[in-house]
Amino acid sequence: MRQGSGIRRLVRSGIAVLALGATTLQPMAGQAVAQTLASLGGGAAPAAITGEAKPVIAWSEFCRRYASECAIDPSEPDVVTLTPRLWQTIVSVNRAVNGSKRPVTDQEHWGVPDRWDLAEDGSGDCEDFQLLKRKLLAQSGLPRRAMRMTVVIDEKGEGHAVLMLRTDRGDLILDNKTSAVLPWQRTGYVFIKREAQEAGPWVSLGRAIGPAVTANR
Repeated sequence: MRQGSGIRRLVRSGIAVLALGATTLQPMAGQAVAQTLASLGGGAAPAAITGEAKPVIAWSEFCRRYASECAIDPSEPDVVTLTPRLWQTIVSVNRAVNGSKRPVTDQEHWGVPDRWDLAEDGSGDCEDFQLLKRKLLAQSGLPRRAMRMTVVIDEKGEGHAVLMLRTDRGDLILDNKTSAVLPWQRTGYVFIKREAQEAGPWVSLGRAIGPAVTANR
């Protein structure tokens, strides 16, 4: 695949998702979305910040290569209101990226333990999936300030990257391991750290020691 062609197709898909969100939801679909939102509750407690944290080295390198992807407008809201149309956009982008990219470790892909990228050649690992979702959602109108790249320990005890979306219904997680968008408490992960975007580069979300890399598929 020619480099960049896959991401351009997904960018067009993201724009199409936004256009879909601007239309009227079908009655049955709208009812299902409303029920899903109701199940999230009225706003669960956000992931607690316990201090400052060092950013992942590969994140800093990514920001040097893709400065515009890391630029945050402080005037943007850091929490979004979760409407049925926004929920539909989030779920659609999560599924589209998960279903369109080939999972491969950075060691297999690039010959290095950890590299954060946008999966422009059609392959990537966990953080590449989430960074592409972040890009598409930003192009669909979501503020980057409300989206936080996050490091967790997964069910295998390995480092893993997810995308946290801060909403009035609580912090939601987009993950390449599932097409379900879940509240952070329901993922089963141990949350380590995430982008701060307010007071520093990254913040700690617990007392567990962070992984050196987030390089699983």
